[in-house]
Amino acid sequence: MVAPGIVDERPGRERQLVRFIVFGIALLVAVSGLTARMVYLQLVSGQTYQQLAVSNSTFQQAIPSTRGLIYDRNGLLLVANLPSYSVKIRPSDLPFSQRAMVVAQLSSLLKMDPADINTAIDGNPGSNFDLVRIAQGVPVATANLIAEEHLALPGVEVSVDALRHYTEGPLFSEVLGYTGAIDAATLKQLKSAGYQPDDLIGRAGVEDQYETQLRGSYGMETIQRDATGRQIQVLSTDSQPVAGDSLTLTLDTKMQQQAQTAVNWAMKASKLKSAVFIAINPQTGEILAMVSTPTYDDNQFAQGISNAQFQALLNNPDKPLINHAVGMQFPEGSTYKLVTGSGALADKKLTPTTLVQTHPYIQIGRDKYWDWNKRGFGAINIVSGFAHSSDTFFYQVAQMLGIQRLAYWARQFGFGAPTGIDLPGEVAGIVPDEKWKQDTFGQAILPGEAVQAGIGQGFDTSTPLQLLNAYAALANGGTLYQPQIVRQITGPDGSVVRPFHPIVLHKIAAPASVFTTMRRAARMVVTSGHTWNLRNEPFVVAGKTGTAEFGVKDAQGRLPYHNWFVAFVPLHGDVSKPDSQLAVVGFNEDANTVGNSATEMVKYFLQIHFGAKHDLRMFNLMKIGDFYGGN
Repeated sequence: MVAPGIVDERPGRERQLVRFIVFGIALLVAVSGLTARMVYLQLVSGQTYQQLAVSNSTFQQAIPSTRGLIYDRNGLLLVANLPSYSVKIRPSDLPFSQRAMVVAQLSSLLKMDPADINTAIDGNPGSNFDLVRIAQGVPVATANLIAEEHLALPGVEVSVDALRHYTEGPLFSEVLGYTGAIDAATLKQLKSAGYQPDDLIGRAGVEDQYETQLRGSYGMETIQRDATGRQIQVLSTDSQPVAGDSLTLTLDTKMQQQAQTAVNWAMKASKLKSAVFIAINPQTGEILAMVSTPTYDDNQFAQGISNAQFQALLNNPDKPLINHAVGMQFPEGSTYKLVTGSGALADKKLTPTTLVQTHPYIQIGRDKYWDWNKRGFGAINIVSGFAHSSDTFFYQVAQMLGIQRLAYWARQFGFGAPTGIDLPGEVAGIVPDEKWKQDTFGQAILPGEAVQAGIGQGFDTSTPLQLLNAYAALANGGTLYQPQIVRQITGPDGSVVRPFHPIVLHKIAAPASVFTTMRRAARMVVTSGHTWNLRNEPFVVAGKTGTAEFGVKDAQGRLPYHNWFVAFVPLHGDVSKPDSQLAVVGFNEDANTVGNSATEMVKYFLQIHFGAKHDLRMFNLMKIGDFYGGN
């Protein structure tokens, strides 16, 4: 019992003691729990978390394969791979607050428009964690400087890649094409095939057509990265890359140079905006030369073309990015008389000796369809009609055939459908018939349209290659081949993956005598017709000119016109034999020259090719004039 006035302190001490014991017990439980958790993490889950930590710093990435090389038919290297520095950005590692500074610094170092860098970043086809190619073909000193400044350039990486190098510059650009950065739509289509967001892919020509063969197969490796995302080391190579196949083209570099020389002269002499020249072997369908102007330099794309430069090419009204030899179609003019004449002979509407009375014009209803010379040629047969290119002769022959048979024979010669050449962007051309006119305009073919079709005017159009292929079939006796630009595919080990084989599309359904007659007619074009200025050359050539009207009449009621000349060279000078190994076509768009400028262009090529000692070009015919030069 506690005395009055004295405070009993025992309950407080007891309460403190209880609290202390409870706290100690709680502390002991907590420590025991943490200890148990640590033991669990170390002994039970340690391996799992260690693997997770490693996986967070290791990644699998593709090992690019070596792109295949490209050679001409004689083994001359046309496309090589050169080691080159590229600058790339990983957007996820580039803080937005620093982007403007990094872009400005790269712009200064790379001498690029900042807009092009921003466009590349924003156009990234992959995720923010994927690298974006900003520049390629970067000089060594610049690449080293950027690599050294990586702390001040977050997200920026420098890599060594293979740069495509086109050894002949723009000489083969329209055929070879170029490689460019893959876009989002293409990546979506090809991601399952192993394509990466920073890949380069064939964008035109052979580079596009044979992308799969040239690319090869990518390998795979496991790498380790640090906290900033930079690669530390390669942990393992999981699969080795397989180099792409190499291509040997049908093209002959020397012949291509000769063709380019002739085209350049014609462009300058007649102030042309566009011209085409193609050479083919009629016995195999091999393209020996193909020139389309204006053109571009594919090395400009390989080294990294600026947006401004690309837009200038894209907006050029003369369309340098399109291969005019296969990707554009034009009215054939009088060269199409091959179809009309051959069809009439095969259908027995006339014989080689049948005479047809020609006139200054023929009249259908109120409309008059004039001969090009406004006089007519009297009574002539198919050979003379072809040699003098009489319009009224072929108007009447077209009437004999009718539009349906005319269309049939056009398709026999390969018009109205792609030739199937192994180049992208080929167009089909137009062969009008009743169905086409109904489908297109909801109307029947008019009589005047049918006769116009007989001379390659009106609705008819074709590519320069289609026209050349038709005359190649004439030269070889009636076999329509599929033109080819790649002769052979060779694997990385040197084995032939695909040898060359001529591809026959079909045999033209006409007797051999028809082709013999038309070859003789084509020779008469030179000896007594429009291309008489070729008869004194030291080589035998046969062919046909064409003047194809188009567009809108001028103040004097004249239409602008294109010039054509398509020809073949008999192997031993005898046109009766179907043994020619060289056929060529020249096309000058919107020529409007005094004479047939395409004929003079082809003549110049043949003089160079056959080593003629005398230059027989007629320069006065290349001037812009007030009347049609040749028909």
